[in-house]
Amino acid sequence: MRALNRKLLRDVVHMRGQLIAVSLVVMCGIAMFITMRGAYRSLVVSQSVYYRQFRFADVFAHLVRAPLAVAGDIAQIPGVSQVEPRIVFDVTLDVPGLAEPATGRLVSIPEDRHPALNDIHLRSGRWIDPSRSDEVIVSEAFAGANHLQPGSKIAAVMNGRWQPLTIAGIGLSPEFVYEIRPGGIFPDPRRFGVLWIGRKTVQNAFSMEGAFNDVTLAISHGMRTDDVIDKVDHLLAQYGGTGAYDREQQLSNRFLSDEIKGDRASSTIVPSIFLGVAAFLIHIVLSRLVQTQRDQIAVLKAFGYSTWTIGLHYLGIALVSIAVGSLLGVAVGVRLAMAMATLYKDFFHFPVFLLELQPSLFATGILISAGAASAGALLSVHAAVTLPPAEAMRPEAPPRFHAGIVEQSRIFRALSAETKIVVRNLLRRRMKSALSILGVALAVAILVVGRYTFDSIDYLMHVEFGLVERADVTVPFALPRGATAVDDLRSYPGVLRVEPFRAVSVKIEHENFSRRTGVTGLAPGSSMHRLIGKHGEVYDVPPEGLVLNRELADLLHVRAGDRVTLHVLEDTRPVAEIRVSKIVDEMLGIGAYMDLDALHRLMDEGNVASGAYMTVDPLSMRGIYERLKETPAVAGVTIRRATIEAFKQTIAQSQAITNISMVIFAIVIAAGVIYNGARIALSERSRELASLRVLGFTRAEVGRMLIGEQALLTLAAIPAGFALGFWLCSLLTKAYSSELYRMPLIVSSDTYAFAFGVVMLAAVGSSMIVLHRIRHLDLVEVLKTRE
Repeated sequence: MRALNRKLLRDVVHMRGQLIAVSLVVMCGIAMFITMRGAYRSLVVSQSVYYRQFRFADVFAHLVRAPLAVAGDIAQIPGVSQVEPRIVFDVTLDVPGLAEPATGRLVSIPEDRHPALNDIHLRSGRWIDPSRSDEVIVSEAFAGANHLQPGSKIAAVMNGRWQPLTIAGIGLSPEFVYEIRPGGIFPDPRRFGVLWIGRKTVQNAFSMEGAFNDVTLAISHGMRTDDVIDKVDHLLAQYGGTGAYDREQQLSNRFLSDEIKGDRASSTIVPSIFLGVAAFLIHIVLSRLVQTQRDQIAVLKAFGYSTWTIGLHYLGIALVSIAVGSLLGVAVGVRLAMAMATLYKDFFHFPVFLLELQPSLFATGILISAGAASAGALLSVHAAVTLPPAEAMRPEAPPRFHAGIVEQSRIFRALSAETKIVVRNLLRRRMKSALSILGVALAVAILVVGRYTFDSIDYLMHVEFGLVERADVTVPFALPRGATAVDDLRSYPGVLRVEPFRAVSVKIEHENFSRRTGVTGLAPGSSMHRLIGKHGEVYDVPPEGLVLNRELADLLHVRAGDRVTLHVLEDTRPVAEIRVSKIVDEMLGIGAYMDLDALHRLMDEGNVASGAYMTVDPLSMRGIYERLKETPAVAGVTIRRATIEAFKQTIAQSQAITNISMVIFAIVIAAGVIYNGARIALSERSRELASLRVLGFTRAEVGRMLIGEQALLTLAAIPAGFALGFWLCSLLTKAYSSELYRMPLIVSSDTYAFAFGVVMLAAVGSSMIVLHRIRHLDLVEVLKTRE
């Protein structure tokens, strides 16, 4: 074995504690990089393959009713390569074992299963039998949540008639990768599902013979989708078209695309933080190791070792810890990426989730850490190897100090001798102190970032389900109804309060910007659905004018007081210029609101409602569920309690793997940074501490000096870490923001307390190890002269 290799082995054994800590930090960085980047790439590839294989449509449009001949006219539009006319209705379902009424979206399919857009992937069972009118294929999420199998029976209220249905198969479609009810944000597979049903059955039930009310299109490659949409809108306007839209605005795809966007941002920001801390720690360890071995480097040069050889030797020390950390990081990262793939497959309902973990992904993470280590090692060695050997073998000339303002103060003179030593050491080694503070601050920041998402989700739930949505039950009607429908709901036993609402589809224009959305008309003084800003401020709907949420206003480049053009896309399709009265910082969706009476006047209609919010006596809830199942006018039911449960079981769980991993990795990094800081300080000052012992200081006094120094650095780093962590959270907030939801920038006191507690535990643990080493310090060996 060569001499340098033996020295390398001895150094690794001597520094095993510090190098293990560095390896764990490298492991965390690489594992997080592989997990998050791998999840992002896998989601992109899986989406692309699924959409292509099952012919996901390019354009979607809903209307009231049009003859099938119109589908032929649509097919003649330049750029349209395929047209799929359908019949789509939302119905109330009675599911065995479910007390509440569920909502089903009926989508017509051809009985002979010819190639279609948004094709169905059968997971079990078979296609519907053309000779039977009661068979359906149900979505896998709905079937799984309600324990339904092929052959199971459910019932639907179809156009006021009770219709028993038999499940022939269970399937998936690219149109419903993220399966939520219209107007919803969070999936509730227990109470909402998609039912694909034969065209003959649904057209007979809803009197839609020879007609359709929904159409999907495929666009030829290279054609402008906007041009096709304009022509489709013009063609369907006379048939009650509510405005065609492309796949970017399709609800399921928007959620999936927003998830991909968030993954792309987080897979860059979060791993960069972890790998950056790992690189910083490696640099600090190596640079200080080189400083303590300055004389050894000089001796090696004197014996003829080249600068390049010495640099590779110290780089080898770094590569040992990187190699171990990389192997562990790849293993952990692959395991977590597989767990994320399973979660995504179930959450987004892919038939197959393609896990994309290419060798280049592993190589990138390892090269980032290795590159940082190489830079740290070579920069650290450079200063020593450039000196002549005779000069380098001498101890470094001590820096020149002078008493500063602090040391001249009365407070300083009143301090004990050991405290003065601590303060002087920190003040006279400002750069080292600053780097130590930065290292601990980064550890604190990572702890804050790791817990931030939990705080944000908790606050989002508090605002949306505690302040905004306060109705026990929301009942949308199949069609807009008069006041009698609302009065009927008030007559149900156990109903305490009912508030009607009106919802209409609109297109809002301002200058060169436009957006298709919905306007909700709220009754004056509405208490069951309120406008709440992201900071909890309450807004009233003014008697005149339009209220926009902040996201929609930004998309339209609108400020309060501006006037916009409102194109209503249903009924008589009125067009009005209206002033924007208020802008509300909501966290979900892109919504617009008006006073209910003002919306009635705009629509030139009477006291019409699209649905109602209800407060219900809990003891009467089951009876009301049964009544709603049998009410033909009801298109579905949204239950606040069930929505909260669904949110916890879907969104919260989807974040669990990433967030818990981040917290665990953050704890490891914090412990590694603090432990290394303490061990490096002991290595650098062991000669000084031994000298103090010889001069009469006790072990306890010497220990307090070193631990006191580390304690002051840690306490100074905590506020800086809090500020840095908050700034990083703000970056993630912007990265996660989308049209559908905006994560609030909320960092709770519990998160700060958690970060403080972890850092202090790491500091105490490191102090115990350092004190143990001080007690066993060999004074004779340490005080030997370097010559």
